[in-house]
Amino acid sequence: MNSFIILLTGMALVTYLPRMLPLVILSEIELSPFWKRFMLYIPPAALSALIFPGILQATDSVFAALAGGLTAVLLAYFKFSLLAVVLVSILTVFIFQFLI
Repeated sequence: MNSFIILLTGMALVTYLPRMLPLVILSEIELSPFWKRFMLYIPPAALSALIFPGILQATDSVFAALAGGLTAVLLAYFKFSLLAVVLVSILTVFIFQFLI
């Protein structure tokens, strides 16, 4: 039991410290407007990098997957609700797979 507590504490520190230290150390630094804009693009770029391979591997047909992904991007660009984006994209993939 004692080694479990030590292991759990070690894992918590290894997880928490790399996230907390930059926040505390760099919180006083004022970034230039270029770096502020640059940092705004990191979350969408990371999310896209995580989602895109999953879109391509979701079906056996790459064309149907790309059609669904493109549909999702277009609907999201025009600010449709998340439910509408998901449902219409799924329907698009279904139709493309049925046609191909």
